[in-house]
Amino acid sequence: MASSKATDQPVVQGDKYRSHMYGEGEKNTKWRSGAPPNFDAVNKLFEEGRTQEWPKGSLEERVQNLVKTWEMELVHKVDPADYKTVNATNFTISINGGKPVPLEEIGRIGSYNLFLKTPLPQKLRVYDPSLETNQSSTQAFVTTFPRGFAVEILQVYSGPPVIAYKFRHWSFMEGPFKGHAPTGELVEFHGIGIFHMDELMRVKRVEFFYDGNELLASLIKGPSTDGSDASTKASGGCPFFHKLTQA
Repeated sequence: MASSKATDQPVVQGDKYRSHMYGEGEKNTKWRSGAPPNFDAVNKLFEEGRTQEWPKGSLEERVQNLVKTWEMELVHKVDPADYKTVNATNFTISINGGKPVPLEEIGRIGSYNLFLKTPLPQKLRVYDPSLETNQSSTQAFVTTFPRGFAVEILQVYSGPPVIAYKFRHWSFMEGPFKGHAPTGELVEFHGIGIFHMDELMRVKRVEFFYDGNELLASLIKGPSTDGSDASTKASGGCPFFHKLTQA
């Protein structure tokens, strides 16, 4: 899932946690916003809210930086030929054991719509990926999380060529979401990621396992701003979802 947004802040020549943004190797890179993104705000959020600070050079730190760089390339680089961490020829993502999705499809529908796919009937969905575009989904979450959406690695279970890890994504709900007012509260979710690497140490296949309701339930706690009641709609009488929204 995207962890930051491009801003109008001055570009800093370098990033503590992400590679392949500056230098000779990027002089012809096509950026979605016309220039490399600025991650200062989400880096500050990360440093203030992380629960682990991994030693320099450790496997955990290297995996964490790989995940951040991989997210940056998928979200902010227009041309897959410019990706350095991804095997763009054979790359796929699967969510919760679902059908692998190729790179072209990810670019078309957007990462948020991919990560929040749900088998629920449309009338019960808090967020409906089928009604969103890549652009509208990005705008929705940039509005809700103006400081970005930080990610940290909590544990690494295995190193390359198959990297399995536990992650935490978090931010604060400082903007509205789908007709619900911001709460200012911490919003987070946890999951498992598996990166399958090729012989050049590029990511060729990704598997994610997590509960999207952990994220969405936190975003509908605020009062309705448009007269709807998304929490009732989403629960559909399901006690499990109702419990999530009251957590």
